[in-house]
Amino acid sequence: MSRVLGRVQRALEGLYRVESPCAVADHLVSAEERAALGVAAEPDEQLLLRDDADGLSVGLFVSAAALARLEGELDEERLGDFLLAVEGVSHFVYATVRAQADRPFSQLELELQAEVDKYLMLLLGTWRAGQAPPAGLRRRLFGDVRYLDHLSPDERERYQTANAAADDYAASLEHRFLRHRAVDEMLDELRRFWRLDCAGKLDHIVARAA
Repeated sequence: MSRVLGRVQRALEGLYRVESPCAVADHLVSAEERAALGVAAEPDEQLLLRDDADGLSVGLFVSAAALARLEGELDEERLGDFLLAVEGVSHFVYATVRAQADRPFSQLELELQAEVDKYLMLLLGTWRAGQAPPAGLRRRLFGDVRYLDHLSPDERERYQTANAAADDYAASLEHRFLRHRAVDEMLDELRRFWRLDCAGKLDHIVARAA
């Protein structure tokens, strides 16, 4: 069931030209293992981090049901499961690469990059150079959003901020690159964006939206 996560990891690392020091398949956490950690919330996807004297320990939980459904061909019914997997792997790659470089990162930074990654994985999987960009992708990902009831006010605000910023960034990508079919230029832009810290990402989005 971890094959899909491995493919997503390779796709993201190839996209951004980075390499995580570890494979996500080796750091999957089962429902039983997560329960033993005593985490407060148990969503269908969760990055588990522990920073101690030995360094940063990373685990990723993705529900077994979602992974099982992704063993089939990706279709409309499995889209939510696929986005769940992309979000988890995005968190995993970003955290491990940043930790290897001894660069701090914030929860907002993780969520913002994951929102951008979900957009890109769907975009690059459905769009072909020479064709018009897929219509309605931004609205579907960033407009039709529902937040879980158990989120705290701070968590809800963080997710809303990441969602709105990713929507603005995707809009700027479509305006600057997609409508001109400038794929290589867009990839260069995305690689620079990935390497910015949280403040840099947010400032970059505001500057490009102006």
